[in-house]
Amino acid sequence: MNTPSPHTFHIPVMGLAYTIDSPVKVARFGISSVISIVEDRLVEMMRSYYYPETGRTYYPITTDQPDYRARRITDYLNLVNTIVRAQVEKIKKAAFEKGSEIVTYFEMLPDDSVLKQLYRKMTETDDQAEKRKMEDYLRTQVRPGSIDVNIMTKIDRDNYDSDKHIIKDGSDAVTSLQGYIKSDLTGSSVVFSAGMNPRLYNYLEQCDQFDMLDDGSFSKKIILKVSDYRSALIQGKYLAKKGIWVSEFRIESGLNCGGHAFATDGFLLGPILEEFKSGKQELIHSLFELYNGVQLKKNKRQLTAAPPLRFSVQGGIGTAEEDKFLHDHYEVESTGWGSPFLLVPEATTVDAATLKLLQGAKEEDVVLSRNSPLGVRFHYLKGTSADKEKQLRIKEGRPGSPCTEKHLALNTEFANEPLCTASRRYQQLKIRELQSMNLPEDAYNTRLTDILDKECLCIGLSNAAAITYSTPFVGKLNAVNICPGPNIAHFSRVVSLKTMIDHIYGRSLPLTAAGRPHMFIAELNLYIDFLKEKLEEEAGEERDAKKRKYCTEFYRNLRKGIEYYRQIAGIMNDSTGRFLEMLGRAEQVLNGFNQQYRIETP
Repeated sequence: MNTPSPHTFHIPVMGLAYTIDSPVKVARFGISSVISIVEDRLVEMMRSYYYPETGRTYYPITTDQPDYRARRITDYLNLVNTIVRAQVEKIKKAAFEKGSEIVTYFEMLPDDSVLKQLYRKMTETDDQAEKRKMEDYLRTQVRPGSIDVNIMTKIDRDNYDSDKHIIKDGSDAVTSLQGYIKSDLTGSSVVFSAGMNPRLYNYLEQCDQFDMLDDGSFSKKIILKVSDYRSALIQGKYLAKKGIWVSEFRIESGLNCGGHAFATDGFLLGPILEEFKSGKQELIHSLFELYNGVQLKKNKRQLTAAPPLRFSVQGGIGTAEEDKFLHDHYEVESTGWGSPFLLVPEATTVDAATLKLLQGAKEEDVVLSRNSPLGVRFHYLKGTSADKEKQLRIKEGRPGSPCTEKHLALNTEFANEPLCTASRRYQQLKIRELQSMNLPEDAYNTRLTDILDKECLCIGLSNAAAITYSTPFVGKLNAVNICPGPNIAHFSRVVSLKTMIDHIYGRSLPLTAAGRPHMFIAELNLYIDFLKEKLEEEAGEERDAKKRKYCTEFYRNLRKGIEYYRQIAGIMNDSTGRFLEMLGRAEQVLNGFNQQYRIETP
């Protein structure tokens, strides 16, 4: 039930639509991927597409039905699971002949896997009886990748009944979780991202679906996406005290990632991974001690060993050499490859126009924007249809978007009913307020830009699926936005699933250009740019002791990170000379900041 994927990488959640049906596309090949389940209208749209597509009758789950949101999610996950199971059974019955999916399954496995080696042995033997015996065994070893789901913990709007009372355990995040736990997925995981949500985590205590089974495995598991060791320890302990075991910490770069970016205080991915490596056993011991105590008290069960706890990493990985180093040096069990898979139609769902835009994206086209209504920095690809639509609305004097989904309607500045900061209503009110403040022109324009930047994500991140599958979503709102990581600038070809996997495992010529910086250098440069922005903001304001302290600590942490990279450069699977040269350039820029802004001056 809890057999790990035969692959050493996974496809993380991307946007709303981009991985909404990735398991249907890749799970049969043993590849794990993650579905976002926050947008239930998108989930319902996908139900309306896949039921007829697979010869089944589609029965709508409408908004006037009780518990419709969780029911939509449960049914869609069950449908995806049914499709994947049927695909796997078909593969198991396929002939071992060129072009068949069972051959594709084994050909795509990592070369050092036991199954891949046995498959090669089978293809090379002339003993027909032995060949059939090995074929029969290999068929039994075909298993799907995990169908995982993602809940962004910050998207947790309250929902109300007909009498305007808050529905108990009816918030967006909690109902998403309910939809998942009621599904028939087994051995899968829910990924919690964006930090701790006490309401959501407290609800987990009621869910026996996450309890350990008699054989020590879990039917449904918890993955926490974290940006540093401290966050893992705090969140892991919080859950362990409630009798919930975290089965995986998914470590993500604070800035070298797609979607919402949660910058650390200058702590870089390499040193963070080193801390996880050195503190792994201590972390497991700390969580197990708390978890075991709860098990003994609640279930009268005394465990002798901690359940398995995996560590994975994602954020800006681009070459086989980087991938191998992460596995070998930091001992992670899986690596997340996100943005590059946006150029693999066999794995993700991207409409043709946006796919073309991704192909031509340069470094300057992916910006760390303020476009998200959540108020969290957001990587954003310029030039999308949603970007153009937003600019046109501003030009025509009607900024803001219709707010049909309201998942990000969390702002209560102007009304008892929360508004989304990307909505037309909110922006009208906010601009009116701004105009009444009589600010200097520069200050006014800065604040106005911040208001107008906000963009509807609920629809924009969903429409790629609606367009691709010619399935209605929300009226005439067809604009698309997309949030790749900066790494997409170094991938420019639409490729097959096999080609991308061969790239990941180093079995083909690389898909990236020779000038691409190492992922650690790319992240360092992003953090340097982020610090520069903070320093310029501080320089334009009255000196603030708290902000100055933040910038100083940030600067010092970056310097420590540079020193760490200098120490490990000799053992990295990369051109040491080039790595050190780029590291030196970054350090010079950082030194220049110290001279210009006197960061460490008392």
